[in-house]
Amino acid sequence: MKSSILGLRTTIYRVPDLSAAKEWYIKAFETEPYFDEPFYIGFNLGGYELGLHPEGEEPIGEKRTHGVESYWGVENVEKEHARFLSLGATEHTSPRNVGGETMVSCVLDPWDNLIGLIYNPDFVVS
Repeated sequence: MKSSILGLRTTIYRVPDLSAAKEWYIKAFETEPYFDEPFYIGFNLGGYELGLHPEGEEPIGEKRTHGVESYWGVENVEKEHARFLSLGATEHTSPRNVGGETMVSCVLDPWDNLIGLIYNPDFVVS
């Protein structure tokens, strides 16, 4: 059966301080935003969108959940995981093998958003 779903296009992280988040994500993802407005900042990462959206008036509280996991492809999960931690992220799950050569890990950005990192040799971008 041919799927009408084309694949991941955008992941949006909500942040209380858009300016501070923009600077952190520039360093973490080593790229400048292609779209930069007070209501949204967009980064193009290998043809996929990472968006920053300002958090509403409600404070970020203990009840915030991490129900969505988006994984960004990297060549070396351990190296990138450590680099994100050095930029102020906190560890959510340490790098681990999940079968074959596939490695994953997750960190939390300074605003408590979950960022997944994955190396999966079965997904080759052409």
